[in-house]
Amino acid sequence: MADGDASGQAIETVDEALVTSAETGSPPSPMGVAAASPVAPVPAPAPAFVYALGQVEPRFPSLAIEKEFAQAIGSRDSAGLTDRQTMRAAISDRQNRYLARSLCWLFIIEGLETYILVPRDPADLELLVDGYREEPRRDDLDCVIGVRSHIAPPEMCNGLALPVVAFDQLYSFDRDALIESIPKPDSVPDKDLGNFRTAAGELFDQLLQIADNAGAIDEHRALNYLTVRYPRIYAVTSEQLQRNFSFTGVEVSRSNLSGVRVILDVVFTYRHRETDVIEKQFTRVDVTEEFPFLVTKMSPYYNR
Repeated sequence: MADGDASGQAIETVDEALVTSAETGSPPSPMGVAAASPVAPVPAPAPAFVYALGQVEPRFPSLAIEKEFAQAIGSRDSAGLTDRQTMRAAISDRQNRYLARSLCWLFIIEGLETYILVPRDPADLELLVDGYREEPRRDDLDCVIGVRSHIAPPEMCNGLALPVVAFDQLYSFDRDALIESIPKPDSVPDKDLGNFRTAAGELFDQLLQIADNAGAIDEHRALNYLTVRYPRIYAVTSEQLQRNFSFTGVEVSRSNLSGVRVILDVVFTYRHRETDVIEKQFTRVDVTEEFPFLVTKMSPYYNR
């Protein structure tokens, strides 16, 4: 009878658990045992932002797409045109926009295939088409701003296993146009405008060499942002050259002001050509989110 009593008590316990679960709306725990505390959800990983400088180039993702392009191009009058001119004409034609959508768009940095670009808004396909140049030059650059995600599957881009970047902004320019767009500082006389442009171009080339990067870490994003979006760095460098100082390098480090937000100090170093005295200028950049922005303007920096 003892075994029967124990079985009856167990059945009653299970019944009570079922009644309780029906009243509360929660699922019953097995055999009346108290349910374990729910496991805390794993936080989603922080988005990997990209702010990179390079060149846009299309690739055929498959043999079928390549043959479809050949058929579309074959129906056009392309006599005398180069292959790039022919392709540009084909993807620029609204009737062939489906071909532009079917291409695999790569982002090339210093000659290396670095990312596969995908527009977050389908309407931004136009930016990719505009970034494809008929006569590419080394000084041609594209700036891509977006979010890096997974590695592309093999079928996406003919076997290329590269990170995919969903971009929100893509703009194209060339070195000379960027230098010409830098406003002349008030401290530079009109007669010295040519020298200022030369100094700005030299600094731009040096920063590109220093910032030979994929634009995927905070330090590189800050430096790339300043290179193309903050003309004051060129004005300060020109002023330092007038004082016989040479630009010797740039360092990026986390600012003491960083807390919830990620703020970086970007320090430019200049050395006097005769006395070897070092002077530093710095600015702060917030890189917390996808689009970096300036926190403080260029000002003297003192070692702490």
